[in-house]
Amino acid sequence: MTAHGNRLAGLGLKRLGMAGIGLARLGLVWLGVLLLGGVAAAQFGRGRRWEFRPDQVNRGDVPVWQNPKGFERDVFTFTRVRYSSFRERGPGKWLTDYPDSDLNFSFRLQQLTALKVDPHGKILELTDPDLADFPFLYLIEPGQLIFSDAEVLALRKYLLNGGFLMVDDFWGENEWENLHQELLRVFPGQEPQELPLEHEIFHLVYDLKKKPQVPSIHAYMNGLVTERHDAQEPHYRALFDPAGRMVVLICHNTDLGDGWEREGLDAGYFREYAEKWSYPMGINILTYAMTH
Repeated sequence: MTAHGNRLAGLGLKRLGMAGIGLARLGLVWLGVLLLGGVAAAQFGRGRRWEFRPDQVNRGDVPVWQNPKGFERDVFTFTRVRYSSFRERGPGKWLTDYPDSDLNFSFRLQQLTALKVDPHGKILELTDPDLADFPFLYLIEPGQLIFSDAEVLALRKYLLNGGFLMVDDFWGENEWENLHQELLRVFPGQEPQELPLEHEIFHLVYDLKKKPQVPSIHAYMNGLVTERHDAQEPHYRALFDPAGRMVVLICHNTDLGDGWEREGLDAGYFREYAEKWSYPMGINILTYAMTH
């Protein structure tokens, strides 16, 4: 899987201030978002092998926290989609950045907000009968995925019943066109719409002044902000259901998940991308999904 660097102590999300919000959706309650004074960040769990049991994965030094007894199911669970493409060799592209991105993002949600969060996260297939229990899904590297017919039907049902899908980490026009065609199978005739910077998703918690483009750590180390010649501009496109509710947010020509995964690998990458863009945009997206 991914290569990890040495621990960097003393990095902090000191500038991630959060305004109070009252939120309630799909049985998950946000009591408000706490103002962050200063947090010492540490690089979480490096050099681990991949596993598919989130509750058994080697967490490295990502803390495990306890939610109130009796409310274990009344928490937000970061849920990654395991899609059926690319099972021929290895775990598949759906597993990119796992587990560090999921663990780190979940920890930051627990740390920076009043949201109660499952410390382990979840991996589910779109056809899993428990899918409806998890209102927010994260799907990564869809540039070559092909949904099965069963996945198309299951995803359509999930979205129409109130679910939300975030798509991340794919680059260039060919990968966009592939995902575009797959989403047309889910909602025939419904075209994704480019969101303007004025849309509230860029300002709901963190007031972002531009659409984030987060390079992979490897691109960053080579002085690049994009991974392909035809991926110069980040795109944030939304797919709306027939009733007009945003059901899919597509983060194209950017890699928010690498900012979560690699927060402790390099101090410059942390300050310039993880702290400034990946975590704020991720929290904005999640807040929007859970309040609309």
